[in-house]
Amino acid sequence: NNNNNNNNNNNSSTDDETDPLAVYRNKSNRRDQVFSAISGDGGIKVTACTVRNAVNDLMIQHTMTELPTDALGRTLICGLLMANGIQDEQVVQITMNADGPLRGIVGIASGKGELRGYVGTPQLANDISLKDAVGQGMVQIVKNHPDWPRPYNGITSIRHGDIDRDIGIYLAESEQRSCALAAATVVTGVLCKAAGGYLIEQLPDVDPDVVARVEQNLAKLVEMNNAAAAETSEGTATLPTNLLLQGVTPLEIVQVVLEGLEMKPLQQLDPVLQCECNEGRLLRALCMLPPDEVEELLVKEEELSARCHFCGRTYRMSPDEVRGKMDELNANQKDDDEEDNTTATDPKE
Repeated sequence: NNNNNNNNNNNSSTDDETDPLAVYRNKSNRRDQVFSAISGDGGIKVTACTVRNAVNDLMIQHTMTELPTDALGRTLICGLLMANGIQDEQVVQITMNADGPLRGIVGIASGKGELRGYVGTPQLANDISLKDAVGQGMVQIVKNHPDWPRPYNGITSIRHGDIDRDIGIYLAESEQRSCALAAATVVTGVLCKAAGGYLIEQLPDVDPDVVARVEQNLAKLVEMNNAAAAETSEGTATLPTNLLLQGVTPLEIVQVVLEGLEMKPLQQLDPVLQCECNEGRLLRALCMLPPDEVEELLVKEEELSARCHFCGRTYRMSPDEVRGKMDELNANQKDDDEEDNTTATDPKE
């Protein structure tokens, strides 16, 4: 048995050495993954992802039912695809400000694949369409970086309510990007069985023949998705969920789109849920209130609590704890301000 195991390991090692794409393969989409590649001429970039595990974790984190899970999943998939290739610290925030019973959706993705988000109504009956649940309103996209003096903002109206088409319209109208965007999930009961999407972008000066070939390849991808739908009772016509249900990976989706165009891999990421909440943020928020309002709140309440919208974590502190930590925070801020003033007036500078 040991000899057989050693032979299998040796064969696996040999396969990895002879397969230049081995590092990008993701059997049965067991792990969440973002994969991007470019055509040989540099005219087409394709990014594809699978995030089933993250969506399942979000469903548990926010105690969401099927419809809100689908809505938040689609939003985060779009954000993740849009964030591919940007700087690690840069973030893309998608907000669906609408009047539907979902009461809005917020999804944030960073350049290194960190995700967080929430919906206004995490528990909603599955007896209405996604379009009706989202409602009428606006798509707002915010892109930011810690070093930028101000964030970039863009906005368009919600026209379809299925999220990916609305964000695709935003990319075309607000950013003048020629692209094809698809994002979808398959959620049954308390389980997300598939979640992912793709973004196909035309880069400047792309050859028209290359565009024509991508259109042919995309039509083939649609046919593959429809054929997969006929083989499973869980499938829908929504791209690319049927393919993901059958174990088709981001690498394989990109290979289909760039077939005949000398695909060149660009990047691979393992997306993860990552919230930035902490106790300090709560204290800084309190420091922004007038001191008399804060003191009135501390006298009135036996315990102060705040719940993070993104991860559901609840922070609790007694009034005495709040007073002590706010005094410490204000003292540190005062020291920082005095140091800045000293540096600014230092004659040696």
